[in-house]
Amino acid sequence: MSDTPNEKKFMREKVVKPPIDKRRAAGRILCYVLFAAVFGGVAAVSFVASLPTAKKLLGKEQPVTSAPITIERDQDPSGEPTPVETMAETTGEGIRAEDLKDEVDKIVGDAMEKFPWTTKNLTELNDAFRNIYLESEKSIVTVSAVKNDVDWFDNPIETTGQYAGIIIAVNSSEALILTGQSAVAGADSLRVTFGDGSTAAVELKSQDITSKMAVVSAKISDIEEQTVNWMKAVELGNSYSVRTGDMVLAVGSPSGHVHSVKQGLIAYVAKGVQAVDGQTRILYTEFESHADEGTFLLNLSGQLVGWATDTYQSGDNGQTEDKTMAIPISEYKGVLQKLTNGQSAPYFGIRGQDVTSVMMESGIPSGVYITDSIADGPAYNVGIQNGDILTKIRDTEIQTIRDFQNRLEDTKTGDSVKVTVKRKSIDEYKEIEYQVTIGAR
Repeated sequence: MSDTPNEKKFMREKVVKPPIDKRRAAGRILCYVLFAAVFGGVAAVSFVASLPTAKKLLGKEQPVTSAPITIERDQDPSGEPTPVETMAETTGEGIRAEDLKDEVDKIVGDAMEKFPWTTKNLTELNDAFRNIYLESEKSIVTVSAVKNDVDWFDNPIETTGQYAGIIIAVNSSEALILTGQSAVAGADSLRVTFGDGSTAAVELKSQDITSKMAVVSAKISDIEEQTVNWMKAVELGNSYSVRTGDMVLAVGSPSGHVHSVKQGLIAYVAKGVQAVDGQTRILYTEFESHADEGTFLLNLSGQLVGWATDTYQSGDNGQTEDKTMAIPISEYKGVLQKLTNGQSAPYFGIRGQDVTSVMMESGIPSGVYITDSIADGPAYNVGIQNGDILTKIRDTEIQTIRDFQNRLEDTKTGDSVKVTVKRKSIDEYKEIEYQVTIGAR
């Protein structure tokens, strides 16, 4: 059909995008990259900020792993065999309060006569003690044990006991605190209050019922940052160097109140005391303390050298004097290392002593003479008896009680170990082998 003058042509147009040159393409790519970076950064920040909350809400917070705690062992510098003393000889029957008092009075009297005491001297001495105490406050904590119960009318009640503890190790994930076993016994929950007043929840790491000590752990993530920067672990000393007459500070709860302090002398050092699965020294101070509430002994370098475990009373005519009996740290470091790493202290279940040269002359073979195979202990349950001579553990010769302690510390709860003993028959000692399953104490 032909066009007429009144008709208008229909215009057909197509929008065509102009060709993109290299410069424009580069600009667009740059914009995309910038926007991606901005949105990615915002997403990353949001994720990091919300992750801790999400983990707590979901209960999926991953534990922070850290290297095991290692505690270096001490060597007895004397290197001499120690005389054997029974617990009866060291808990009031063999050591009279009068003897301790006379010995301490003589030491103090000699020092007073030889030293030119002045007001300045006393002030400097007091300042030195106070500085040791103030530094120890960074390590002392209050352990609060909460127990839930009901009264006669079935109403829920909550009781809280307070005990002293001392920080013995800090790593990237936790602070490890030594305290009395009485602090954790029967507790439904545990908290600690640090010296600066901040608090944190703690949980039991491990405990040793025999020595009445326990280690509890506070997560670093649960402790306020300023407290983490302020607190410190006490330095572990060498108790083999502690001698009768040495000055020590008792920190923790020596007066029955946490953060109290006392000072005094080591009145007596009992050596070769028979203990469960070993032999130990016992430190006696000439001042009383509250052992059950946590009392720790520091030397004049501020190092931990022991902790109170018991008190005894003795006296004549109604006159009573209290002393403190303390475990020295050096004999305990092997067990302490296990407790700080969440392991149980290995339990064999004997008391014994070295076979002396006099005993060997009478025909007793060398080794560890078992004076007591503790009832229901691992050794007792397999048939090891009083009077047996322990000579080997895992084919390793045992000559002394110290050898036995070292081999036992190398074992773990649940290990089955071959033990060789010699038992007296009618006219000779016969060798017997047992498989003993190491227990936990």
